[in-house]
Amino acid sequence: MKLRLLTLAAMFAALCAIGAFIKVPVGIGSAALDTVPALISASFLPPIYAGAASLIGHLSSSLYAGFPLGPLHIIIAAEMFVILYVFTKLHQAGHHVWKWIFFIFANSVLATLPFYWIISPTFFATALPGITLATILNAGIAMIVSPVLERVMKQVKTHA
Repeated sequence: MKLRLLTLAAMFAALCAIGAFIKVPVGIGSAALDTVPALISASFLPPIYAGAASLIGHLSSSLYAGFPLGPLHIIIAAEMFVILYVFTKLHQAGHHVWKWIFFIFANSVLATLPFYWIISPTFFATALPGITLATILNAGIAMIVSPVLERVMKQVKTHA
């Protein structure tokens, strides 16, 4: 069972890394679709593994972009880990509307808020609209894909 979880976590982390290459221009830079696989992984993985996939996804996206915020990407990756951990807990508890509300608010506002003080209020105000748009885009794609994959997995389990 543990090998299965590690394999699935590695697969979702790899998908996050691939999603990092799909860039969408927003605001002051571009956003990547690196969070979509991590959001989908909430249906299949325990919270710690889904969080790890998200952390790896952000670091790979940052690496691909050249680490524009330097070591601050470690803070962002840790935030992503916590956000996906809580998101997965909400999913497992059956809070299917609240998990999306939490994700969009936490990933756009709460995750960006520390940079109000670390970098500047101007950076926060400039980054927030683009990050919010990217968050909604990632969430929207995952909202569409997750139920389909869950149904496919149920069918595979019943036919296996």
